[in-house]
Amino acid sequence: MAPINIIYISLEGNTRAFLHQLSEYAQQQHTLNAENPLITTKEISDQTIPAKEEKPFFVFVPTYLTGGNGIDSGYTEIMTNALGEYIADGNNADMCLGIVGSGNRNFNEQYCLTARMYARRFNAPFLADYELRGTSRDAERIYAILKKRWAEFN
Repeated sequence: MAPINIIYISLEGNTRAFLHQLSEYAQQQHTLNAENPLITTKEISDQTIPAKEEKPFFVFVPTYLTGGNGIDSGYTEIMTNALGEYIADGNNADMCLGIVGSGNRNFNEQYCLTARMYARRFNAPFLADYELRGTSRDAERIYAILKKRWAEFN
């Protein structure tokens, strides 16, 4: 099976750390059974030049908001705009198979709000969430979700 493609942004290193853990888990699963797909990642930053994505991908996005409570008194998305602009460029959004969000559960309703906003904006399903750097159980759970959705398109 072709590798699972992931596009992400990591501002404080949490998303990058989780994707490293997820990639290692995928490698272990692939070693046990070559039918289990590996994972390839592409980090987006303010310096990333937009490119046309040729293969389907998943998006991993943390939540960084300012202003309001994100529910009824507004919010302003901060810091992940480079990722949103990259996905919005050309037809990239058409290649997005789903969104995975992360955040801090202490923020209650704002937890993973950015991922839910991306899902609406890019008409892609919100597939899963994990807190901060995630756990090994999160990696197992999210890999299973990605693997199942990936198989539907490969």
